[in-house]
Amino acid sequence: MSKEVKRGYVPTDEKEFNGENLEKVKRAQSDIFMLIDRGYPIKNASTFAGNHYLLSERQRLAIVRATSPSEDIQKRKSKQITSGFEGETVYIDGLNLIISMEIALSESTMIKCMDGTIRDLAGLRGTYKLIDKTDIAINLIGQKLEEMKVGKVYFYLDSPVSNTGRLKQRILELLAGVSYEVNVELVNNADVVLETKGYVISSDAIILNKCDSWINLAYEIVSEKLPDLKYIDLSI
Repeated sequence: MSKEVKRGYVPTDEKEFNGENLEKVKRAQSDIFMLIDRGYPIKNASTFAGNHYLLSERQRLAIVRATSPSEDIQKRKSKQITSGFEGETVYIDGLNLIISMEIALSESTMIKCMDGTIRDLAGLRGTYKLIDKTDIAINLIGQKLEEMKVGKVYFYLDSPVSNTGRLKQRILELLAGVSYEVNVELVNNADVVLETKGYVISSDAIILNKCDSWINLAYEIVSEKLPDLKYIDLSI
């Protein structure tokens, strides 16, 4: 893991999400938001607006990940927990959180979304490799959980994804000395498990819609520990 890897880095992002191009993305997002609030499927709305504004696939993906209907945004925000973590058990969408941290540490494209989360544009596609940012990401997560004074932590990792066994071992090794209990479970589908929980740590929109309560940890870590990180603000 000594070789430097920039997780999620795409050179064209600098051009596609700056200046006039970013303004074009925001205009398209406004149109898409209006359409999905009126019941149009986001896939159809993003295709329509994306074609109208001649957006690239990356620009369209950014809008889709950032934009949600008003009803979903309100539902997620009503379930968000911002305090009272002491002694509680939290449930973490492991790959979702760790990959987001790796991408932030790589200074690759991150987006602040309408529901207040921060998301990336990476696609997992069943493969994952530990990189030079992995240990730093796990340690940042561990430090934040320590500050929250949680009592117990469960990381859920998708077992069909490659190298999750190695990632499990690394999490246990790096967090061996923390004050809270650490558990790492390999499961067939982490989403299905997390959808039934409270005190969930994830930025996955489907999980946030279904879970009992959630913590916006990725955004908090970025804001507190990586204050110089520049992200694309598509939150409004």
